[in-house]
Amino acid sequence: MLDAPAPARLIEAFANTVDVELATDELGTASGLSAWLVGQGLLDRSRRIGAEDHALCLRLRTGIREELGVHVGDTADAALLADADRALRELPVLITVGGGARDGVLSPAPDLPPVRKALAGLAIAWSELAVTGEAARLKRCAEHACAWVFWDVSKNRSRRWCSMRVCGNRAKARRYTAKRASASTGRPA
Repeated sequence: MLDAPAPARLIEAFANTVDVELATDELGTASGLSAWLVGQGLLDRSRRIGAEDHALCLRLRTGIREELGVHVGDTADAALLADADRALRELPVLITVGGGARDGVLSPAPDLPPVRKALAGLAIAWSELAVTGEAARLKRCAEHACAWVFWDVSKNRSRRWCSMRVCGNRAKARRYTAKRASASTGRPA
């Protein structure tokens, strides 16, 4: 089994702060965002987060979730991706040669305020996944009632559901029922 690298675990946790099935959002408030960032080690202590930074974070998460939800034959909502790209431009990162860099080759711009530095940490994690191609293993469940983000451990990266036992079975049961109904009415499914 292929373990998810640290950037994937961070982005997975970030994307899963919204739970479609339970209709909850850990980042629904600025204080929730602050607590989450502290819990992830991106912010050293709880800070007051303004409406602009809160909205920036939600735009980034929405775009990432949209990108992760693209399955074979689907297309992502271009407006959501463009909005996330605009959010990323507000989170500048620096590329260093290495050596003395504490945080690795990419680091948040030093003049960013603490909350923006924390959000830039998410941008860095996403960029590392995109550059290495590992973003293809991070997916959003194809069961729309679920939409949970998961790390695809399948050899050919073809997994569609977070859980075959739950979401996969739901989808297959619906297809089977529709096929049987269409067969009994004589209409194609």
